[in-house]
Amino acid sequence: ACVLCHRTEADPDTCGGKLEKFGLCAHVFCLYFATLLPRQTNERVGLMGFLPRDIHLAVRRAAQKHCCVCGQRGATILCCEENCGRWFHLPCAKEGGCVTQYLPNYSSYCPEHCPEQDVQLTPEPGTECPICMEPVEDRMSYRTMVCPACKRAWFHRDCIQGQAMRAGLLFFQCPLCRDGEAFLVQMFIMGIRIPFRLPTWEEDDTFADLEERHSQCNARECLYPGGREQAEEEGPWELLLCSSCAAEGTHRRCSGLRNSVESWECDSCA
Repeated sequence: ACVLCHRTEADPDTCGGKLEKFGLCAHVFCLYFATLLPRQTNERVGLMGFLPRDIHLAVRRAAQKHCCVCGQRGATILCCEENCGRWFHLPCAKEGGCVTQYLPNYSSYCPEHCPEQDVQLTPEPGTECPICMEPVEDRMSYRTMVCPACKRAWFHRDCIQGQAMRAGLLFFQCPLCRDGEAFLVQMFIMGIRIPFRLPTWEEDDTFADLEERHSQCNARECLYPGGREQAEEEGPWELLLCSSCAAEGTHRRCSGLRNSVESWECDSCA
């Protein structure tokens, strides 16, 4: 279990991955958000710059702190609001309506003091989240948010968090108006974690097949001696792709096309 939140399993979107070293185990963001836990400038020492002795001190300090969400001891995160004494565990944040801002200085706020969107609007009856296509609440809340740019896109917090994890910092934007500036800043403030990395669809080559060019003759009867999969760069055996869909092709001779013909459409598109 993580020594800071005491969970063996936690939402990786919230807590990040686990680090294990020096007999310690801790989630990356449990370390970052822990109150009064200093980080060294040299990230190679300790656990990503957090020294074992400082982690042990934070654990001992938290032993008497009760989480304002679950009520259990061991809460390591104190609300940043001055004179607020509420503590909580990082995995409890979403359940309790707490906001943790995933950018330096990793500020955290309890439900009473968490930031709210400065938009005086309510969604129209029947408004759906453009990500999951399910209805949103009839008012703005911790779990229902709105794009600050277009003020028309209403979405669930969990949905936009999932979108942020898939898109990454460079491609994260409003799912409706595609604004990427005011939207990005607002989502950071509201506690959405936006990782600085390539989008997942580029990392796993999800759309790699879209970049492949169609490369066979789809004529009813292919006349080329080399077969449908072969073609020449020019002449009667040049392969032309449908100018509309590019999903079918033909050798010039297989469809009776002269060398002067520059474009061709398949039967479906024609």
